[in-house]
Amino acid sequence: MEENKIMQASRLSAGLSILSDMKKSSYNWIWKWHFISGLVSFPIIFVLAITGIIYLFKDQYEKPRYASIREVEIGVDRLSYDEQWLIAQDHSNEPISSIVLPLKKNQATEFISGRFSGKSSLFVDPYSGKVTGTLAARETDMFKVRKLHGELLMGSFGTKIVELIGSWLIVLIMSGLFLFFPRRKKDWIKLFRIRLTASRPVLFRDLHQVGGFWFSIVLLLILSGGMPWTDVWGDGFKWIQKQTGTGYPIAWNGVGINSINSGERIALDQVVDYAESLALPGEVSITFPKSPSGVFSVHNIFYRDQSQQVAVHVDPYSGKPLAYLEWKDVGILMRGRMWAMAFHQGQLGIWNWMLVLVTAIGLLVLSGAAVSSYFLRKNSEDWSVPQTASIPAAPGWYALIILIGMLLPLFGLSIIFIWGISALRRKGVELIQNKRLLDRT
Repeated sequence: MEENKIMQASRLSAGLSILSDMKKSSYNWIWKWHFISGLVSFPIIFVLAITGIIYLFKDQYEKPRYASIREVEIGVDRLSYDEQWLIAQDHSNEPISSIVLPLKKNQATEFISGRFSGKSSLFVDPYSGKVTGTLAARETDMFKVRKLHGELLMGSFGTKIVELIGSWLIVLIMSGLFLFFPRRKKDWIKLFRIRLTASRPVLFRDLHQVGGFWFSIVLLLILSGGMPWTDVWGDGFKWIQKQTGTGYPIAWNGVGINSINSGERIALDQVVDYAESLALPGEVSITFPKSPSGVFSVHNIFYRDQSQQVAVHVDPYSGKPLAYLEWKDVGILMRGRMWAMAFHQGQLGIWNWMLVLVTAIGLLVLSGAAVSSYFLRKNSEDWSVPQTASIPAAPGWYALIILIGMLLPLFGLSIIFIWGISALRRKGVELIQNKRLLDRT
């Protein structure tokens, strides 16, 4: 009887010991992934953070540089919008697609042609009728900064690199949260303490640990706002929107809405008067009909409160609104996507702008602190990746990596590549060892 109790106690002790070893092994295994994530992400993180900081100052940089094009002297008589439209058409090499309504009397009227990176703006003085200048998006300094930020000036291939780094950065943040999350009450003090007078390795470790923990949630939000611009993940997200019907409604851009097409077209000024009567906040633009049966479309962009954004389609013959769509008519995934993208660019207000700026600077500091801490602690003759314990991590962690690899496809492909290289390396080591044994015998 006594022997049975001793055996049970021994088995319990052995079981607890194995469980403890597995927990320790899991911790070391996750720390290894945290290390690999940092190793993969670090060089590009600096480029993305610095270019992101620069792009945040886009409005402040461009306003004085292009003031001579956008601003005019207020005159006595003002040309009609139809007259300005004709002037713009005469001076543009491409078809004019829309007009942006001036917010102030001293602003030139902006006429737009092209889309996205091919977008070009032509400005007409509403008093003199002179073309004050043109701005092509791809020719501006900030466009080059944005291209460096989004694709490293390498086109689609660069976009995929940025997506890969963004995916690894997500893993870096998640693994860091697990590693540094306080497990005991007394550990919480570590998240509020940076030992400025300690040795440099300790100081840099504190900067990385404290900064990484408190910036983690904001960083994840910023990353989620950048992912829709990517090729693989972004296209997959758009596919899900399309399949679930949670994107823009087809009528948002006037698709499927046709004019009555009878009589003469109304003047553009009449459409402008109607758009102004709506008192829409933010930047208001009017898209011109693309065909005899097309319609005028009124849109406004107002990032601070996207719920106030609308799309109104106006019949070019009667002047009556044919469709009035509100932000609530937009699918939930698209609304979430647009909010995240606006947050990524600091467009939700000064609080958002400041938060993204501070976070980007913080990312530079905590990344630099991590690298500095590593170099100060690392044996100058040992540059290998940290080894995990011999006991494997719990199966759940492997399942989590597989799940993340499915949600972040380029991360999943990179994992397969890393595991493939590791397997070949182990096979090579085994072959060398076997050869040495054969040589000895």
